[in-house]
Amino acid sequence: MLQMVIATVLMMVLFFGIGFILNMLMKTTWFPLYAFIALVIGVVIYGSIGSGSASFLSSGESFTIVDIVPAIGGLAGAILSGSAIKALRIRGFKMF
Repeated sequence: MLQMVIATVLMMVLFFGIGFILNMLMKTTWFPLYAFIALVIGVVIYGSIGSGSASFLSSGESFTIVDIVPAIGGLAGAILSGSAIKALRIRGFKMF
């Protein structure tokens, strides 16, 4: 349980940091959120192709709560990075 909490916080901080830097460099507010969604779609497609006869999403053992909660933390970090950049730009800060 403790490892899941630590993994969730790390994923949130990781996606927030990467998203914040990408937002400053690319000057797009919601790019990290779109990149996170594309990453999830890519993982699902790769998993469905690589699993052979059994479907990736239909097997009961594919995703557990330990897999889903850190992913939600990463999604929250991506959303927070976009919100932080948007709030900073509204207040007049210019990054790069």
